[in-house]
Amino acid sequence: MDAGDARYSAVVDEVLRSRRTVRAFEVDEVPIETVIDLLDVARHAPSTFNTQPWRVHVLLGDAKRELSAALTQAHEAATGSAHAAIPRAAPQEVRARQGDFFARYYATIGIDPNDATARHQQTARNYAFFDAPVGLIFTLDSSLTHHSWLDLGLFIQNFMIATHARGLATIAQVSFVRYEPVIRAVLGLPDGETVACGMSMGVPDRSSDLNRMSMPREPISSFVTWHGTSGSGNRLGGGPQAG
Repeated sequence: MDAGDARYSAVVDEVLRSRRTVRAFEVDEVPIETVIDLLDVARHAPSTFNTQPWRVHVLLGDAKRELSAALTQAHEAATGSAHAAIPRAAPQEVRARQGDFFARYYATIGIDPNDATARHQQTARNYAFFDAPVGLIFTLDSSLTHHSWLDLGLFIQNFMIATHARGLATIAQVSFVRYEPVIRAVLGLPDGETVACGMSMGVPDRSSDLNRMSMPREPISSFVTWHGTSGSGNRLGGGPQAG
C-alpha cells in the first residue's frame, strides 16, 4: 500500500484510535531488537530545523531494577519535588477533564479518592514501571525552548504509536520528573540534561480492568476555530466560520 491508498489511511487511523494507556503488563520480555526497531522508527519525527533534540535512556534488567528501587525509596520518603503536571491556574475546562480522569481512574481500581495512603501506594506503581520489562527515560538539554520540547513530544508519540502497531503497549509517565535528582544520580546524567518524562513498555495485560479504561475525547467542535470558507462545504479549506 502507498500513502493515499484508502487501506493505508484506514490502518493508520485504527492504530491511532485504538491506542490505550496501559498500567498493567505481562511478564513477557521484549527483544532488544524490537526496542531498537521502535527507536529507529521514532527518530523520523520532525523537529525544528532538524535539530533532533531528543535523548533516550533505555532501562532493562538490573539497570531498571536499580532505578526503580531508588525511585521507590525516594517516593516512600516523600523527598520528591512539588512538581505539578497540571498547574492550579490551568483553565477550568482543563482542570475539569483532569478531575474526570481521576474519578474514572480511582473508581476502576476501587480506591476512595479521599484515601491518601491508597493513592500514595498506587502512585508508587509508576516507579516499579508497572512491572513492564522495558523502562525509558526521555531527556533533552535544559537550555532548549518549548519548540524543542514539542519536537521531543513528536518523537515520543512516534515511539508510542509504533509500539502499539506491534501489539505492545506504553504509558508516558510525568511522575518521574519529581525525582530528577535521583534519576540524574543513578543514570549519571550530565549537567544541563533534564528529564521530560519516563515510560513503561511491554506486553499489555489484557485481563486488567485498568487497561480497558476508555477516556472520552472532546469533539473537534470544542477546540477548532475555522477562519474563512472556500465555498466547498466541508471539503478541504471549508467548514464553519468563526463569528
